[in-house]
Amino acid sequence: MNAPANPTAETRTSLREAFTRVRAHTARLTSTLGPEDQSVQSMPDTSPTRWHQAHTTWFFEVLVLVPHASGYRPFDQRYFELFNSYYESLGPRHPRPQRGVLSRPTQEEITHYRSYVDAAIIRFLGEAPPETLAAATDTLILGLHHEQQHQELLLTDIKHAFSLNPLRPAWRTGHLDGHVAACPMGWQRFEGGLVEVGHDGAGFAFDNECPRHRVWLNPFELATRPVTVADYQAFIAAGGYRNPALWLSEGWALAQTEGWEAPLYWEADAEGRLGQFTLHGWRPLMPDAPVCHVSYYEAVAYANWMGARLPTEFEWEHAAGSGSVEHRHDPDAMHPTLVQTSKDRASETLFGEVWEWTASPYVAYPGFRPLAGAAAEYNGKFMVNQMVLRGGSCATPGGHLRGSYRNFFPASARWQFSGLRLARDYLG
Repeated sequence: MNAPANPTAETRTSLREAFTRVRAHTARLTSTLGPEDQSVQSMPDTSPTRWHQAHTTWFFEVLVLVPHASGYRPFDQRYFELFNSYYESLGPRHPRPQRGVLSRPTQEEITHYRSYVDAAIIRFLGEAPPETLAAATDTLILGLHHEQQHQELLLTDIKHAFSLNPLRPAWRTGHLDGHVAACPMGWQRFEGGLVEVGHDGAGFAFDNECPRHRVWLNPFELATRPVTVADYQAFIAAGGYRNPALWLSEGWALAQTEGWEAPLYWEADAEGRLGQFTLHGWRPLMPDAPVCHVSYYEAVAYANWMGARLPTEFEWEHAAGSGSVEHRHDPDAMHPTLVQTSKDRASETLFGEVWEWTASPYVAYPGFRPLAGAAAEYNGKFMVNQMVLRGGSCATPGGHLRGSYRNFFPASARWQFSGLRLARDYLG
């Protein structure tokens, strides 16, 4: 993260602008939600919207202000336990599956909490001695990227909650462009060899992206676009959900237990038309859009049906490069789409529509070292029983992605904007 040893006025201004921008984006994303919407927890893996708002505020209060801001008085010390997520070193936590029972503090009180901490951070950025600000800057920057992660999570979580409501409420009303265009799937060849992966040291990175290291890749081909809704409909029509030979055993058992017959949120309307529930309410399926809300198990089954496989995370990153990227992020039209201009290059479609499952388990890179202090618990302790996803989604905030970014979820997860891209060995 490379905080400056002696922050200048320009550094203070830059940090203040970044902090204000990120916090304002959370407010924009939640502006159409009422207090009742923001209190719902639809399953243990999700959290209420207002818990996301409070927890990201807790991060700045407990990890930046309390240890670094002289004379800071906490808003309410009881919040230290209520909004701690998983930091064992910072004391007890309210159980994750019970976040939805917290009717207090009220939404109004959480809004006041955010304003109180925001004002304190702005004062700290303006008044802290240079050496104090330098000591806190890395954690402050981590907190900004942490809030961006929660901005995406609060969207996927409220989508899941709304999907269970018979009224089918919309997070945003408005038009979703149905006129996307996908070229026929092509293949881009990569020679492989000894390549470097991991963060290249330019700008911010989470600890799990480091250190940069070398891996060997055999020659491979990567599909030039993600799998689309139309592609996946063909898999369903061919009996993909009825053929155990395509599935990993654990995935097949789960699909049978849960009654999976299609991606999450695919459903018929009152007139029997097949569509999908979106953040904008029910919409007809868009055949050329990337398929999303599939688990790792479904992604593997589809790849097997196609006689292909999922890429490893290193193949994916080698194709993408490790640097920062811009991607489509429209806060008023939050659903995957695809406008592809080439059938020859995968790089045009790697970022920002759906997170793409890879074949790689989420494990530490050689030489991995967690961050110091409480931030050591941020990523490393979750490196078991999860799979890596790459590329970001339509719900990922702008400026948050880079080629080395590693997302991770259990193989069964479906409520995220998760899709897939095919790969295959190149045999010459």
